[in-house]
Amino acid sequence: MPRFAANLSMMYPEHDFPDRFAAASADGFNAVEYLFPYAYDSTELRLRLDDHGLAQVLFNAPPGAWESGERGIAALPGREAEFRSGIARALEYAAALDCPRLHVMAGLVPPDLTPKERAEHRDTYLANLEWAAEQAAGSEVDILVEPINGRDMPGYFLSRQAEAHAVVREVGAPNLKVQLDLYHCQIVEGDLTTTLRRDLPTGRVGHLQIAGVPDRHEPDSGELDIRHLFGVVDDLGFDGWIGCEYIPRAGTSEGLGWLNHYRGDSA
Repeated sequence: MPRFAANLSMMYPEHDFPDRFAAASADGFNAVEYLFPYAYDSTELRLRLDDHGLAQVLFNAPPGAWESGERGIAALPGREAEFRSGIARALEYAAALDCPRLHVMAGLVPPDLTPKERAEHRDTYLANLEWAAEQAAGSEVDILVEPINGRDMPGYFLSRQAEAHAVVREVGAPNLKVQLDLYHCQIVEGDLTTTLRRDLPTGRVGHLQIAGVPDRHEPDSGELDIRHLFGVVDDLGFDGWIGCEYIPRAGTSEGLGWLNHYRGDSA
């Protein structure tokens, strides 16, 4: 049976962030993920996790100037020193929170890159990921890369599953894996059942995420048949987590009927 983690950056917006841990636990979640922990001391976050019996399963490395619109720097030439400093900081938090996965965002690139310029970005990306995976290996942390759709994030360097898997294969680090967000994948290329059946058995997928398409609300309406998709994931024996990275239509707890129904069917 798939295991679900609440994404506290999107879910429970009716609560202040520190109070979202308690709300997720009260709704039966055993794990959480979110974008960034760095606005809080790691000891405070650790206390929230412990007090509510939660595991931290994922967060992102520092993304550059997020408030100014940056969305990662791993594929940006000239930012290598900042990237390495950010990975070091992220790994400190990962150790404090016992978090085994770290998503590294690639960054935004201009739409009119020449083939030579795109190759330079890719070379930078590969070198940075190789370095990050090497640093994380001693802490038993997986580094994740995620294809993101260009509708929500125009210009993001990585958008297709095949590109992400090619990067992982080329770097060749056992702790470098793909973060497969079914929301992004459906928007970019669809064919989710085939994608899951093709990619999950490779062992290169380290984390799944889910949201409804096209509006990124609860995954119980729109284009995705989640009962079918969860069945495929279960049949393939995926033992990782599915992050619920969606924007609730109204109250978060009130919108969890899809999950409660699934749990009841799978009990």
